[in-house]
Amino acid sequence: MKMTIALVCAALVAGTAAAAPGIPRGFLLYEKAAAMKDNDPETNWKVSDSPKARLALDPCGKDAPGKAGRVAARTVTFTGVPDFMKVEQVVLYGSRAAAEQAMAQVRAALSACRARTDSGSSYRYVSTAVAGLGDDALKVSGQVYYGGKVGVGGDRSVVVRKGSAVLVYLWAGEYAKPVKRDWADQLRDATKMTAKICGIAACA
Repeated sequence: MKMTIALVCAALVAGTAAAAPGIPRGFLLYEKAAAMKDNDPETNWKVSDSPKARLALDPCGKDAPGKAGRVAARTVTFTGVPDFMKVEQVVLYGSRAAAEQAMAQVRAALSACRARTDSGSSYRYVSTAVAGLGDDALKVSGQVYYGGKVGVGGDRSVVVRKGSAVLVYLWAGEYAKPVKRDWADQLRDATKMTAKICGIAACA
């Protein structure tokens, strides 16, 4: 789990004051929660408008997919002690073709880095297409394994392309064997955002 959270947190840049061009302030689903004062020392919200932030789903941990052709991005990250994290990310590209290329690079990374070994364990990715969500969508599991046995530590994400936008909803926590309900919240959030993303993305 620590390996997963370290990879993703290191990739996400802290928030800035100005809104990202093309993404109105408050557009993301979790921005309101992130803006509320949080005095809990075990939880933290960050909002980044950096268009250079790594895609939240980054299987290889280097040469992150989807960097080329961006015009705006916003990433909202929540972390909680000891090992929970959720990320909402909206990336706008200059064209539908650039967004399609980003999704192709995500698939390539999932294939190239579908299993990484570290100190006797492996971290394995499995992806499945999601029908009827946006123009192209995947649900992805990342999970620790010790040999053939599931270990503690994993992430579950949904990645959607709609027009010239790519959306990522990722949760990382103390997961056991991947089961369908692991994606319930991510699919709900991705469906909500997909329904309104054409207000700021090129979908025609």
